[in-house]
Amino acid sequence: MRIPGPLAAVLASAAALAALCGCTVQPADADGKHGLPVRISMPSDRPEPTRTAPDPPAAAAPRVLWSRGDSGPGVRELQARLRQVAWLYDGPTGSYDDLTERAVEGFQGKRGLPRTGETDAVTWQRLLAMTRPPGKWELYLMGGQPAGAPDPRCLSGRVLCIDKTTRTLRWMVDGRTVSTVAVRFGAQYTPTREGVFHIYWKSRHHVSTLYHSPMPYAMFFSGGQAVHYSYDFAARGYAGGSHGCVNVRDETAVARLFAEVRVGDKVVVHW
Repeated sequence: MRIPGPLAAVLASAAALAALCGCTVQPADADGKHGLPVRISMPSDRPEPTRTAPDPPAAAAPRVLWSRGDSGPGVRELQARLRQVAWLYDGPTGSYDDLTERAVEGFQGKRGLPRTGETDAVTWQRLLAMTRPPGKWELYLMGGQPAGAPDPRCLSGRVLCIDKTTRTLRWMVDGRTVSTVAVRFGAQYTPTREGVFHIYWKSRHHVSTLYHSPMPYAMFFSGGQAVHYSYDFAARGYAGGSHGCVNVRDETAVARLFAEVRVGDKVVVHW
């Protein structure tokens, strides 16, 4: 059937509007009759797509400052601070060993931190808040401090050069340092004398007649004062003191020194 011109124009306009708005127009059948009415679906009628909020970014793990196998002054300070809060009893040694790792792990667990045994930035800040800056001899409680420059009187001959400032003993021959060990001195009322002396007697298995304490590898230089190995120094470090002697805590080192030093060798004790 032929559609009159005006009606055809109307239908064409409706089809164009339907195409523009996303409608579906049912085609006319053979009799020119249309199917279901035209439905115009406006954009506002369409369901909004489901939007899922993105997952929050994972928090970055705190930076690890020190872990097992590390060494240096930072580790030494860590150990000194762990000693202040009674999580470590040995050292400080300056080396992050198994004892330090277990102490850090215990400290972390007590405060609800991940028990990694590694000292990360969060663990370190918590420890700093609970402790005070350690003093020099807390850092070097068991020795290991660097030696200072030798006294000029130590630069010639065979000399036990003993420095009270750095608490070290240098064994020197003709101005050359052969070995260096940490030492401990007399307490307040029994100080170690300063000056230039000479070894006048050596006694490998000596026992003090005054204090009845063992003095292995004793090398006497002034009255009853001697350089010798000290069990107490080996156990307690600078927490204790001698009755005037120069204590050595490294038994292997003092045994080697005892074998090399001769009666008559010079001893210089200085600040």
